[in-house]
Amino acid sequence: MASKPMNVVVIGGSLGGLMHGIVLKRLGHTVRILERNPSPLLHNQGAGVVAGNDTQDFFQHHDLTHRSLAVTSHLRHYLDVKGNEIHREEYAQQMTSWDLLYYVLRANFDRVESGYCTLPPVQDGEGKATYQYGHTVTALRDLGPDAGVELSFRDRDGESGKRTADLVIAADGGSSTVRKLLQPDVERKYVGYVAWRGTVPERSLSAAATAALAEKFTFFHASGVQVLAYLIPVPDGALEPGKRLMNWVWYVNYAPGSAAYRELMTDVDGKAHAVTLPAGKMAPRVWHKQKAVAAAALPPQFADIVAKTEQPFIQAITDVLSPCNTYLDGRVLLVGDALAGFRPHTAASTSQAAYDALMLDAMLRGEMSRQEWAARTMEYARRVQRRGVEMGERSQFGRHPYAGTYPG
Repeated sequence: MASKPMNVVVIGGSLGGLMHGIVLKRLGHTVRILERNPSPLLHNQGAGVVAGNDTQDFFQHHDLTHRSLAVTSHLRHYLDVKGNEIHREEYAQQMTSWDLLYYVLRANFDRVESGYCTLPPVQDGEGKATYQYGHTVTALRDLGPDAGVELSFRDRDGESGKRTADLVIAADGGSSTVRKLLQPDVERKYVGYVAWRGTVPERSLSAAATAALAEKFTFFHASGVQVLAYLIPVPDGALEPGKRLMNWVWYVNYAPGSAAYRELMTDVDGKAHAVTLPAGKMAPRVWHKQKAVAAAALPPQFADIVAKTEQPFIQAITDVLSPCNTYLDGRVLLVGDALAGFRPHTAASTSQAAYDALMLDAMLRGEMSRQEWAARTMEYARRVQRRGVEMGERSQFGRHPYAGTYPG
């Protein structure tokens, strides 16, 4: 696609934007990430990430820190409401954390120092990498095939600016501004349930919870409910037993527009949130009520970790899928969640970002055409998005084969 170094702007500085930025930097292009968050480093909510094959492939090929990233979950198994195992599958998976991936990617992209990893060696032929925070894109304008794309933005001080790029990578998430500008008819829609999420230090778990959950991918299903848990690295990336975090996700149905849903998504200060209720912002009465539900309705091992969670947060589950991923004659590309927001049941959001970045690398190296890149990444997005809808609908509104009773 490019016979000479390009000036590239990546919109969105989370995992997907950083993956694409690293690929482009290593190929010798000048890369500037524009991240709208007003702080120089992003902060996650303590979320776990299943490191699928595409994620592992990306880090194997592009992470020059070479640090270990994951806790191995040796099997998947299912509990009944009393906490007894009712089914197991010998299936190893790699579990990591958002923050560990983020800081390793920042070390590779713009050499941010942290306690997570050592800085990688500088490679010959790398392009310049810049990460600008507090920059919100407000408009795009096609300047023509030989002139690129003009981006208008507003910085953290409220000042307006413009920048021209040969290529724009839109990696700005499920509520993508770029997608709204280019495809305003595509809407992100709430689908009727949320994920309660949190983490607990492994050392604080009960013996029963440790036996059932440690180094396993554990599930409980009931009508309208799914809860799961797995171990992840701690905030400094430590992987040693006893030092890790137990990450849990609890899917619960709330009708759109219902009083219960409005109460859930309204924080302690009275502010309503559309997609994520951040950690530390939950109204105490809401959390107190949910812990009581956990004690009455979940297997005791899950009730234990919910009760010991200090900073829960909420993720409203949504669907979004763009009909295409290439605009302005291929000078603007939608990637990751900006292209397709997967339901978390797929555990594939990070994998999609990694896959898209790996395919971009292949395209820019001349191993595939732009048309083949678009076809492969769109097929991946459509296939996994459809599978996520099927999994979510079965979990929350159908009947899972290992579902038990749920007296809550």
